[in-house]
Amino acid sequence: MDAIDDFVAHVTATGFDDVPAPAIGAAKTFILDSLGVGLSGGAGPWVDQMIQLAAQWGQGDDARVWGHGLPLPAPAAALCNAYQIHNAEFDCVHEGAVVHSMTVLLGAAMAVAERDGRVSGRDLMLAAVLGVDVACHISVAVTTGLKFFRPGTAGALAAVTAIGKLKGFDGETLRNAYSIAYAQMCGTMQAHTEGSMLLGMQVGFNARNAVVACDMAMAGLQGPKNILEGPFGFLRLFEDDYDRDVLLASLGRIWRITELSHKPFPSGRATHGIVDGCLRLQREHGFAADQIESVVAAVPPLINHLVGRPIENTMTTNYARLCAAYVTAHALRHNGIGVDAYADGALTDPASQALARRIQIVVDDNPNPNALVPVSLTLKLKSGATHSITVSDVYGSPANPMTHAAHLEKFRNNCVAAPRPIGAEATQGLIDQVEALQALEDVTALVDLMMPARASAT
Repeated sequence: MDAIDDFVAHVTATGFDDVPAPAIGAAKTFILDSLGVGLSGGAGPWVDQMIQLAAQWGQGDDARVWGHGLPLPAPAAALCNAYQIHNAEFDCVHEGAVVHSMTVLLGAAMAVAERDGRVSGRDLMLAAVLGVDVACHISVAVTTGLKFFRPGTAGALAAVTAIGKLKGFDGETLRNAYSIAYAQMCGTMQAHTEGSMLLGMQVGFNARNAVVACDMAMAGLQGPKNILEGPFGFLRLFEDDYDRDVLLASLGRIWRITELSHKPFPSGRATHGIVDGCLRLQREHGFAADQIESVVAAVPPLINHLVGRPIENTMTTNYARLCAAYVTAHALRHNGIGVDAYADGALTDPASQALARRIQIVVDDNPNPNALVPVSLTLKLKSGATHSITVSDVYGSPANPMTHAAHLEKFRNNCVAAPRPIGAEATQGLIDQVEALQALEDVTALVDLMMPARASAT
């Protein structure tokens, strides 16, 4: 039996009351975080162009683009909103799975919820918990390195899970929806390697495809059955090898949404261990950025692969967000990284550029191809003093979490950073609605609050 049957059984059999309180609490936290990041992401590269193109590809008023207000068919709205959640590299992530597991899921599920109406907050939280469960249980079982862009590929399975649960799919319909989504699955790591803006769009593509797959499954379209473990299934084609015991042993016992990490900085999560360690040293020892002679970061192979790229005189925003040397230099000079770190003047700042060139990334002997920790740093000052630290629990992870206050501050800052701000009243309304999400009768009310004043008035 293909393991997809185990996941189908888990999803169809699990009700809201089966989910423990910590998982429900995490669902609220990361739904709110994703909404805020999606609003801020409205200022990202190619957002307006994507919205305009989506409007050309079909007309409909199923769901709205967050922070913009344009109504689109549900697949198109899912594409735009998922892209906005991810394009700033500010969305939550499961580090062990190497999956931004709420991104495709929420972009797609909210589009369907708005189209269909009468989806409750309880429904949305359960859908999110189960979607993260499926994507992350599958991904943590992988024993080989990234070959495809897992946030997009596994994210598609998360989105199908969430939509299927919202719509009450039976086992056969859900299995067919997974199959149809698998046939459309996409996401190349070449976009990550080159720092291309296509990287974030790949989560949008999979969100759109998940909506389409679920609609087709509801209409009765069938697909192949063994989409995980078949000879050309996900775990043999999109990945190279996996541990079946890890794949299924904790299903229904470990709720993967409780293992998600916040992103305190808008940069690739693989940069965060280096940034976190350097900031800890700076705060402990009180040196200024211009006093640093050199930084050597010994990192697992995956970090070097994802963010070990060299600093360049001219960088795109996407490239810079995935350049550990740049974001670390900027953080040391500005006590962290904000969305303004990628403005033209910041990217070409001579002091940041010079410091970035004194930051060296070296690969350690970590045998885990999916590891993002530990990160060991040696920082030498021009005075000759040397400071070292090893970071095993990166800020934002479950073992070193952001406080609730810091989480809300991040959300509020993202709302302010939206190109069409929604205002303080709507921002607080979103916080209040999500914190009492179990009482919300229709999650379309969340989208209403994400509309700018001019869109709400039309």
